[in-house]
Amino acid sequence: MQKTCVIAICCVAFFILAASAEGWNVQTYDASNFFNGFNFFTSDDPTHGYVNYVSREQAQQQGLINTNGNKVYIGTDHQNHANGRGRNAVRITSNRQFNHGIFVLDLNHMPQGCGTWPAYWLVGPNWPNGGEIDIIEGVNRNLQDQTTLHTSNGCSMNDVSSGSFSGRWGTGTHNNPSTNCYVNAPGQYANAGCGIIANQGNYGAGLNGLGGGVYATVWNSTRIISYFFTHSQVPADIRSNNPNPNNWGKPYANFILGGQCPSNHFYDMSIVINLTFCGDWAGSVFGQDCPGLGSCQSYVQNNPGKFEPAYWSINSLKVFT
Repeated sequence: MQKTCVIAICCVAFFILAASAEGWNVQTYDASNFFNGFNFFTSDDPTHGYVNYVSREQAQQQGLINTNGNKVYIGTDHQNHANGRGRNAVRITSNRQFNHGIFVLDLNHMPQGCGTWPAYWLVGPNWPNGGEIDIIEGVNRNLQDQTTLHTSNGCSMNDVSSGSFSGRWGTGTHNNPSTNCYVNAPGQYANAGCGIIANQGNYGAGLNGLGGGVYATVWNSTRIISYFFTHSQVPADIRSNNPNPNNWGKPYANFILGGQCPSNHFYDMSIVINLTFCGDWAGSVFGQDCPGLGSCQSYVQNNPGKFEPAYWSINSLKVFT
């Protein structure tokens, strides 16, 4: 799905910075500083969702964000019928841009339920030229995460061995593997990109049933790979701020950068966390995912209590560079 990155004037942020024994610099976003590291997007949803993105001040006043109990909460209005642009929710973009790194998101809970379309992703400038890496994304009642790249022309994963990752490719218009990352690739749905679906229940109610977990994504000049760990499985090197992906086993998603997809398709990337409703994806498959509930917009508009579980609970987000 197309997403755009908005640059805004932001307040000064104070971050936890440390150099690990392996030479990493780690930037930690947690309950002590999280929202100072992000700006709040308040424009219309580029993916045509039934959502009203609110400012930081509005989100605080409405109880959509907080850092109680040393956890970061990002939710949606689950008390009122929606109107206007849609249900009140939050979309945030990091003040800092990145060129390579290991991105480690430690979650307790993520949004779930019919009509929802949450995402945790990276996006570069001048979309799609700066690239997009959707790390966590899905819709409605999905239980398995889909990690997807979206690029300009000239980025293919045709040569990536399916044995190099544990997930499976998404499919195109003729049930063909979606291995072309170009947003207008022939034989694929519009803006499908190249997506890999995880082989475990690590999304939505699946993730929440596990009590959350940790997503670790490696982005360097030769690859973009993603791992998921339950909290009991998190490698010791991640816990000690010395991440070493060589110790993590097979990733669920593996994208190779080089000859068929030059690494310059991805640069100056911001971190985005958001929740929208219906829109280009969740709305288009709402009837098959959530039969008998009417239209997506009507459901989201008139059933506020169904969206109490539609929230992020984050222990920390760490970026190692």
